[in-house]
Amino acid sequence: MASLLQGRLPINQDVLLMQKGTLMRKVRSKSWKKLRYFRLQEDGMTVWHARQAGGRAKPSFSISDVERVREGHESELLRSLAEEFPLEQGFTVVFHGRRSNLDLVANSVEEAEIWMQGLQLLVDFVTSMDQQERLDQWLHDWFQRGDKNQDGRMTFPEVQRLLNLMNVEMEQEYAFQLFQAADMSQSDTLEGEEFIEFYKALTKRAEVQELFENFSADGQKLTLLEFVDFLQEEQKEGDRASDLALELIDRYEPSESGKLRHVLSLDGFLSYLCSKDGDIFNPTCLPIYQDMTQPLNHYYINSSHNTYLVGDQLCGQSSVEGYIRALKRGCRCVEVDIWDGPSGEPIVYHGHTLTSRILFKEVVATVAQYAFQTSDYPVILSLEIHCSWEQQEIIAQHLTEILGEQLLSTTLDGLLPTQLPSPEELRRKILVKGKKLRTLEEDLEEEEEEELESELEREQEAGLELESPSEAETQELSPRSKDKKKKSTPIMCPSLSALVVYMKTVSFHSFTHSREHYRFYELSSFSETKARRLIKEAGNEFVQHNAWQLSRVYPSGLRTDSSNYNPQELWNAGCQMVAMNVQTAGLEMDICDGLFRQNGGCGYVLKPDFLRDTQSSFHPERPISPFKARTLIVQVISGQQLPKVDKTKEGSIVDPLVRVEVFGIRPDTTRQETSYVENNGFNPYWGQTLCFRVLVPELALLRFVVKDYNWRSRNDFVGQYSLPWTCMQQGYRHIHLRSKDGTSLHPASIFVHICSREGLEGGES
Repeated sequence: MASLLQGRLPINQDVLLMQKGTLMRKVRSKSWKKLRYFRLQEDGMTVWHARQAGGRAKPSFSISDVERVREGHESELLRSLAEEFPLEQGFTVVFHGRRSNLDLVANSVEEAEIWMQGLQLLVDFVTSMDQQERLDQWLHDWFQRGDKNQDGRMTFPEVQRLLNLMNVEMEQEYAFQLFQAADMSQSDTLEGEEFIEFYKALTKRAEVQELFENFSADGQKLTLLEFVDFLQEEQKEGDRASDLALELIDRYEPSESGKLRHVLSLDGFLSYLCSKDGDIFNPTCLPIYQDMTQPLNHYYINSSHNTYLVGDQLCGQSSVEGYIRALKRGCRCVEVDIWDGPSGEPIVYHGHTLTSRILFKEVVATVAQYAFQTSDYPVILSLEIHCSWEQQEIIAQHLTEILGEQLLSTTLDGLLPTQLPSPEELRRKILVKGKKLRTLEEDLEEEEEEELESELEREQEAGLELESPSEAETQELSPRSKDKKKKSTPIMCPSLSALVVYMKTVSFHSFTHSREHYRFYELSSFSETKARRLIKEAGNEFVQHNAWQLSRVYPSGLRTDSSNYNPQELWNAGCQMVAMNVQTAGLEMDICDGLFRQNGGCGYVLKPDFLRDTQSSFHPERPISPFKARTLIVQVISGQQLPKVDKTKEGSIVDPLVRVEVFGIRPDTTRQETSYVENNGFNPYWGQTLCFRVLVPELALLRFVVKDYNWRSRNDFVGQYSLPWTCMQQGYRHIHLRSKDGTSLHPASIFVHICSREGLEGGES
């Protein structure tokens, strides 16, 4: 079966040469560098490799797995081998999600350029594919897997094997009927279009047809008025339904005559339901839609913990790749642990552990390059400095020289502010968070005086400052912590201190102490354990504290495996920077990704108004009105093309169930699940209704999880999707599943009906 995209594939000289194959060196480490023969398959969509030309080949990667292609000099690993291999001959294939990069070295600059340009061309093509093209490609991939002897046609035994691979258990007699109906040429095999007809018969959506017929007078089409009725009654589109109906018909009706007549066929209706417009995530929440002009402390900020680590906290690898991945996924606060390094160059690693080390200046250069590729809003460098005076000066020098104009080194207008600036005002700026010798007021006063003072006077003042911490700093510490400070911490270098403007870190003693002694640009960090305790003991005070000052929460030191904690309970108290081990996939990162998926994925999400009010009466542990409670009714209808959990077992087919989880304040946090459907991952039908009572919907997040029922052990994970309550669309919606890693599992989805009502009705909570 020729690729269904064959006529549309961008074919140029580079792609043709890639299809002939190239011997290149695959590099995993300084000691693992092996020759492999890489070849782009005829379908233009998959790359296979073998030990040599003509050797037994196996799949290496699919073009749809690739995020981008980087040049050799951008690879940390290839740079470390620059004396052995010219950087111009190397390149890196970067994958979606957390899959490790693939570093390759070609035999010449020309060969490297052929692969870099050819791969990027194909990646751009896949990225721009529409819904139908992606489905065509998915079908072609399945045909290739099912066509065991690769003769471009499928016999019935091959079709039976394919059904197993596709998670379908079907009576042989019924499968043979569908096979015969599709075999128009009566050749006892299925080719190209015949296979597509077979797939269509296989994927007939009875539940969608029934819904269509409920609104269609003749069962053949939805007139404009019928479609408007559907959008108003079921999809809760309100007054905009009339205009929206015309837009959607124009967008999704496949036939030109249907578009002209303003009617929607069953195919067009299904196309709409499977599209972004029919998605559970409201498309109006995808771009930046929130007010970005409020003070920084009014936003949740996507934050990363020990960003340099790509593994565990004890022996894991430190890499600039950690910063690239965090910034590309929208993190706006990244952490840098800096220690004295050899040859006077500060290094970054997890101190007193066996984690590997990287140069601080390489981290800064990486941040400078990637800070604003995903979002224009400010990046916060959370510096943990354990360095001598001399190396602190080097840190300040690197920050100033490498970041240049990006670095915010004084207040925006040179005047003393009365509140933190907004993300909008700080666009494309990098802020330093760390300790500071003096107050911002003293810094600004000195700047004014310096304009009148001589060079000599300035030097004398600097000389005095070297001797002891400023009066302001000693005043803000309790006697016990003041003594500790003098003994354990080297005095901070003034040039580095001056780079801390709006993010001065201070010790936390109590909420009363913070109110009386601290300023709005000073912030404290809390371990997850301490933050949780404060929420229980003084939840309302914590909410009020976070309405005027920033807070950062970090994972417990006991999480040496880089596991994560649930960020939701900290967000409930208004904590802005809840730092996560973003390298570790799982439930907690699903919740984090779910919250920050909105607002253009820019890394800043506006907190609800009751978490932005310094007089707020809200207590996350004991919520009271005026928060509007709601009842959520979720009808889980059906599933489509769910992936196999164990791909190695050809005969095993999933027994799927759907679990709906709500995360929010403690009384709202709950979960319910459907029963399981035996042996059907292809088109399971549940038709079950789950009911939730939610007291504070503004803080709630929903997570839909598909599991493979297993009576012998824990149910296996199949796919999930998480989103904020405030971004949820009502009505008949598809939920497009993601992997544990957060990457798309297209075309896997579940079909649901969502209804949200005011007040608390019956149901579990």
